[in-house]
Amino acid sequence: MRQLSALDAQFLNFETVTNVANIGGLAVLEMGLAKDEILHRLAERMAGVPQLRRRLVHVPFGLDHPYWADDVEVDLDYHVRELALPPPGDDAQLAEQVARLHERRLDRARPLWEMYLIHGLTGGRCALYTKVHHAAVDGLTGAEVLAALMDPAPETVACEPDAPPELWRMLARSARHLVNNPAHLMRFVGEALPVLDQLPVISRLPGAGDLSRLLRRSPLPDLPDFAAPHTPLGGPVSGHRRYAFAELPLEEIKRVKNAFGVTVNDVVLTLAASALRRWLVDHAALPDVPLIAGVPFSLRGRAGTSEGNQVTIMITQLPTHVADARRRLELVGEAMERIKERFELTPACWLRELSESLPAALSGLTDRAAFDLVGRTAPPINVIVSNVPGPQFPLRIAGVRLLAHYPVSVITDVSGAVNITAFSYDGRLDIGITACRDLVPDVWAFSGYLRETLDELNAEL
Repeated sequence: MRQLSALDAQFLNFETVTNVANIGGLAVLEMGLAKDEILHRLAERMAGVPQLRRRLVHVPFGLDHPYWADDVEVDLDYHVRELALPPPGDDAQLAEQVARLHERRLDRARPLWEMYLIHGLTGGRCALYTKVHHAAVDGLTGAEVLAALMDPAPETVACEPDAPPELWRMLARSARHLVNNPAHLMRFVGEALPVLDQLPVISRLPGAGDLSRLLRRSPLPDLPDFAAPHTPLGGPVSGHRRYAFAELPLEEIKRVKNAFGVTVNDVVLTLAASALRRWLVDHAALPDVPLIAGVPFSLRGRAGTSEGNQVTIMITQLPTHVADARRRLELVGEAMERIKERFELTPACWLRELSESLPAALSGLTDRAAFDLVGRTAPPINVIVSNVPGPQFPLRIAGVRLLAHYPVSVITDVSGAVNITAFSYDGRLDIGITACRDLVPDVWAFSGYLRETLDELNAEL
């Protein structure tokens, strides 16, 4: 029996008509592709991609987190759909269509994914938009779903089918989990108390810093204030999305990286900070303190398993209050050095252990209540910025070259109205900007800001 972790289940629990937990990707292909070719490849290869086959099986009365079971016969005609853009089929039309598809919730009675083949793009191109529920994948495993279509066939190991769990086994395991919840809580408390002031959100609780400093055996450097300032990017998001994308030469980003002695990730964060600063200036809403960003970190290879979401999120400052682009880059580099030190000192699986410490029957209610309260009163961050490494060589699907792959991500009441996620591919940085339609109607402005900032940094060389 393969069960969702408490962290996986949280992505189901917080989902509402406005907070939708879909993550996806927009693949742009050099020329047209037939739907039959996609169906054939999926049918042939999905044995090695369990995320395409699994559906949810709920425990009676919500006594425990759901299980995964293989769908007896996945209806690929339902999951794979096609449509066409009206002329001229430009990037703005494509992005608008993706935004509409991305905001729709997935059917939880079926495997939690959908794929759309989009025809009618300019220049004879086509696109393939894929979305998967965050309960089933994180940013890295999400790329494995698209990889199932690539040439040549990826090396995968056929996974044993997950049979539907028997009722008595689910109830027996639920009872055992209920008994183990206090142990998870004690483990979390024992590991986390000395570093409470290093943990996102928890560090903001009254007395957290004093308690952790009292229990620590050795002193740690003081951290900056991580209070997220109020901006128009905060507040409850609507159920509608805007989407835009941008493409930057990876060679230029690496040139900046090498010149200033920072990392590619530092440059990406600086580009995001600069774009956010320009947007806030244009809307006369720039705070005089830094924005606070959530930066996802993968725990794969560190958490001991590859199943489910293996990700944690760390908090850093984005120096949007600083006018000079070069100084912004320097401050981002310094902040990321601190965050790396903190990441090494913080229990890697603190978020998972905290999640596992609550009885499943209560966690659904508490997740939703806490999410709603924090989102409406004091969101802990202003934005999520993520950078996912990808292959630096061209890929093909059924012989058709993949020109670009833009991430499409999640926005929520808690994480802010815009998400900036980058994916490096074949010498470029493909950036997807997902936003709330009501709060950020001019999302395409971010694409221009990103290019302008990279030009500004190159001019400093």
